[in-house]
Amino acid sequence: MIHPKAIKLPAGIEIIQKSKLLHDDVIDNADLRRGDVTLQKKYGKKTAVICGDYLFCVALNLVASISNKEDYLDLNMQNYMGKVCLGELNQYLNNGNLNLSMYQYLKIIDGKTAALFEASFYAGAIFSDCKETECKRYKQLGHYIGMIFQLIDDCIDFEKTVDVAKKPVQSDFEQGVITLPLIKALEDMSEFKEKASNNQVTRKDINDAVNKAGGLKFTHWVVSRYHAKSMKIINELELTESKKNKLISILNKAAHLA
Repeated sequence: MIHPKAIKLPAGIEIIQKSKLLHDDVIDNADLRRGDVTLQKKYGKKTAVICGDYLFCVALNLVASISNKEDYLDLNMQNYMGKVCLGELNQYLNNGNLNLSMYQYLKIIDGKTAALFEASFYAGAIFSDCKETECKRYKQLGHYIGMIFQLIDDCIDFEKTVDVAKKPVQSDFEQGVITLPLIKALEDMSEFKEKASNNQVTRKDINDAVNKAGGLKFTHWVVSRYHAKSMKIINELELTESKKNKLISILNKAAHLA
């Protein structure tokens, strides 16, 4: 039986994610989200922002409703909220930054995406009465899977169609977002970088440069490293066969291996 508190906190985190996506769609002026028309497209940006704010309040109220909160203060959920906001802010501040390094980009997605995965895994471990060292392992596992999820999402912008992705694709650069496949091309191809800095590149130029530099192959290699680290943690945890298979399934789904 699942502890009720192990449901409330992850549910709150999921609602926060929904709130974040509503705001993301406004920032990106996105028309589609998971195959459906976005709220901002259907009802306007102001409505979408207000609804996102409301969901954020719902999530905080749900988390605050947990009894004996003092027993779980080590989770420090407010820091995760801050990490998500700062991650989004750092991405915005680096819009169009053609000098963005791989290290800087990984720091951005550590906040804007991986933080929520990390919080979810950590919360589940805490409410399962895991030992402190084991909780930290689950926390690390959540971080790795969150990084994988975002890196695969970066690749989807180049690899998939709108029908498959169920959201806008071939649009990150046009929105000013510099992702890892493109960072690889900008680092390896000075001529392409110069053209990009002068706003002289087309979508075809971008795709060709990413393919020539092996940007997608490199990003998938980074994903494979996080996947290997995740499997190492899963294999080291004391798990039933059923729980181990569920964790592997989540990991592989994030990596699009399932």
